[in-house]
Amino acid sequence: MSDSEATNKKPNPGTIGWVDMTTENAGQIREFYESVVGWQSEATPVEDYEDYTITPSGSTDPVAGICHKRGSNADVPGGWMIYLHVDDLASSLESCAKLGGEKVGEVREMGGYGKSCVIKDPGGSMCVLFESQ
Repeated sequence: MSDSEATNKKPNPGTIGWVDMTTENAGQIREFYESVVGWQSEATPVEDYEDYTITPSGSTDPVAGICHKRGSNADVPGGWMIYLHVDDLASSLESCAKLGGEKVGEVREMGGYGKSCVIKDPGGSMCVLFESQ
């Protein structure tokens, strides 16, 4: 398999693809984690403000985001949220509902990367299901 084929391969279902935090004060929280765990951040312009892409110290690969709870994230639950890859978001959401879980908000298009939806499992924990393109 060529490097370009490996890069374009869809992630395996069930793998963790990303971690985001939504918070009222992303700048303050970004500074907290930079000081406490040594993360590096890069500002990501969003409308009239900036969210942050997080990279561990000594790495070039981003692993997380710290986002303001406004704009497209205004209705996203606060706190850390993991993104779990699924092959078929609609099918996964159907299974979620049948097994006692629920959608939290609507399906969102992720700017050409795929689509996602926050769910709550029967125990009350939340995550994001993500179907990549």
